[in-house]
Amino acid sequence: MRMMNEFEAQVLSDLSVLKNQMAGLMGDGNGGRIAELERRMDRHEQSWQRAKGFLAAVSVVFAVIEVAVEAWHRH
Repeated sequence: MRMMNEFEAQVLSDLSVLKNQMAGLMGDGNGGRIAELERRMDRHEQSWQRAKGFLAAVSVVFAVIEVAVEAWHRH
């Protein structure tokens, strides 16, 4: 069996580091950084949708108040 030269040992070492970094990024089936980012984006999207719904409801309330004030001023 032949011995590895220095270049081959460095390549295998770098591949091992890369494998560990990819495992940290992708996760080991329980989630990694990408899964955490996806969860954070989902929470952000839900918050944004709630804010848009709240603003739509507030705009309807203001429109009703404006109509009521205009009707009151006419009489």
